[in-house]
Amino acid sequence: MSGRADSDTDGEMADSEATAAEDEADDLAEGVDPAEGEEDARRARWTAAGTGAALTLAGLAAALLRLTRSAPALVPAAYAGGAAVCAAAAVLGSRGRTRRALWLLVAGVMVMALGDQFD
Repeated sequence: MSGRADSDTDGEMADSEATAAEDEADDLAEGVDPAEGEEDARRARWTAAGTGAALTLAGLAAALLRLTRSAPALVPAAYAGGAAVCAAAAVLGSRGRTRRALWLLVAGVMVMALGDQFD
């Protein structure tokens, strides 16, 4: 990266700090408790992790059931692949990356549904 050595960013930093202080003051004036935001974030992490774990177990169970029957090899592989994607979503969700975890959960279920179409 290149930049000028004589550039001044102090004004921008002061503006962002002032905006953050105003937002916090507005939240307190409206009666919004910062702890409620933390509670919502914690609930979102638990939901993403729990849903990911449940879909992982469901995908693995479906892969094992399809493996015992006479189904094309692509079907259990799709269920197992979808379960792996959902497991990754559970890990991301537990680490606080709930938006990415949601998209991975959707992708994992779509992979499992695609495997079901081959059956």
